[in-house]
Amino acid sequence: MPSSLTGGQVNPSALDTVGLVDQSLGNAGNLTPTPTGSSSSAPALEEGDMDPWALPQLKDTGQSWKELSTAGRLLRVLIGFLKVCGLLGNLYLFICSLDILSSAFQLLGSKVAGDIFKDNVVLSNPVAGLVIGVLVTILVQSSSTSSSIVVSMVASKLLTVRASVPIIMGVNVGTSITSTLVSMAQSGDRDEFRRAFGGSAVHSIFNWLTVLILLPLESAAGLLEKLSALALDTTSLQPGGRTPDILKVLTQPLTHLIVQLDAEVITSSATGNATNSSLIKRWCGTRAEMTPGNSSDCVNTSGPCPVMNGSATMEQLPCHHLFAGTGLTDLAVGFILLAGSLLVLCTCLVLIVKLLNSVLRGRIAEAVRTVINADFPFPFSWLSGYLAILVGAGLTFVLQSSSVFTAAIVPLMGVGVISLERAYPLLLGSNLGTTTTALLAALASPSSMLLSALQVALIHFFFNVAGILLWYVVPVLRLPIPLAKRFGDLTARYRWVAVAYLLLSFLLLPLATFGLSLAGNTVLAAVGGPLVALVLLVILINVLQRRRPAWLPRPLRSWAWLPLWLHSLEPWDRLVSRCCPCRACSSPPATAKEAHCYENPEVLASQQL
Repeated sequence: MPSSLTGGQVNPSALDTVGLVDQSLGNAGNLTPTPTGSSSSAPALEEGDMDPWALPQLKDTGQSWKELSTAGRLLRVLIGFLKVCGLLGNLYLFICSLDILSSAFQLLGSKVAGDIFKDNVVLSNPVAGLVIGVLVTILVQSSSTSSSIVVSMVASKLLTVRASVPIIMGVNVGTSITSTLVSMAQSGDRDEFRRAFGGSAVHSIFNWLTVLILLPLESAAGLLEKLSALALDTTSLQPGGRTPDILKVLTQPLTHLIVQLDAEVITSSATGNATNSSLIKRWCGTRAEMTPGNSSDCVNTSGPCPVMNGSATMEQLPCHHLFAGTGLTDLAVGFILLAGSLLVLCTCLVLIVKLLNSVLRGRIAEAVRTVINADFPFPFSWLSGYLAILVGAGLTFVLQSSSVFTAAIVPLMGVGVISLERAYPLLLGSNLGTTTTALLAALASPSSMLLSALQVALIHFFFNVAGILLWYVVPVLRLPIPLAKRFGDLTARYRWVAVAYLLLSFLLLPLATFGLSLAGNTVLAAVGGPLVALVLLVILINVLQRRRPAWLPRPLRSWAWLPLWLHSLEPWDRLVSRCCPCRACSSPPATAKEAHCYENPEVLASQQL
């Protein structure tokens, strides 16, 4: 018997040919062991073996333009115009709902986020600082708000620059939750969900892999801190004007009618100047009424009125939004906004996907797909990815929000317009674009906070540049792409895994790590160290089982000796299917047999191949 059978490893593409469950042994005779010990099938790939990551054919099932009459052509143009208007309108509401969702999370967790930053003993641990950055960014749903808190604490000497570096890394990781949430809206179709969730996962995997490399280096040598300090020493900067905010100009007329928040309350809570005032803004400016000797009035919303002769009475101007003067608490308003924004966000996203599927058909789809996924001619094809990085950075700079850009990329991947290989550099460029926004915002800081703000912004910039150098420049090292594809295939088979990943990666594991860090560095190292070592050991054994099973002792060549629920998702899938009998939660029948055969090596070993 070949070593691959005893080791419990077999090529998954051979499972359909072998038919270990319900096919006769005669059909298995087509398999021959290869010299490396793995099985391969002689027949060609069947239709079900097509690459699931290949972009689908967006065929136009309607009549061609030449076949239409004049009235039919006018009707098609009118319908196309209405679809484009509906697409732009839903995109606008989608962006506004993201803004309201951010406000809802700030109302629910802003003061908690400020309190988290207060404990300098906890922040001295790099791992705890990383987790705190992730949690705070998830709570406030804004990397800009999290970065501004860090800048304020560094400028107030409440936090050192070295302690702020892991927090900035966590802020970078926490921003990827938005694209993951957006991808969940496409879980109704397996192929769309595979591509959409893979696109959101490639962003998270890139951030986590970069953290795994740079966090130990930063803890040992302070690489990013020294590099940012060196960059500051070579420049002479002065406080500048305000950073442009194009997207806010478009969304504020609607979002400010719903709610307005005072972000200074979060910063003051973190810097120790906490107040019990509500985060909901109730006064949006002041007006000074002069004495009868001077009839001029001063209306000011940003700073104090100029000093003039004579007495003046200051009158506060109330805000005119939906929750101005409400008797509800911040928590109640936060829950109301959370429910409403999620409803609008999901509705708009579903409509956007439907409209994209309707508009992107035939020649239009091919033209858009060709432009987005096109490469330069040889030998300059390698420049296409770097151009995509620049495009992603430029669009993020224009939109002033990496969350909006990534949330727009994910649905396009789901419907098959953008490939994962092209979306990867676009998302990397989005990471760079949001750091340039932070640099401009830092230049607009007061002179007392200018250097601290610039150094924090430079640390964020150099972190993403280092990630691109690690995981993009060398094509062999673009590990996030194959990892995202494997993860997308897994979530397409078991869609509940996406929810489990979301809860584990962005909530349960960060909260557990933060809780252990409160007990002290010794407890965190004693509990977390063995767990991390065990995970790394399991990953190493899995890699050797697939690539070099002969290097392992015979018992470790498969996990068959473990209980089924420890090495297979099938028992968990059956449990979830009982609790959630809907079609979206259940796995397809064809893959259930494959999973049973592939993840139970003793079944394979019992066959006489």
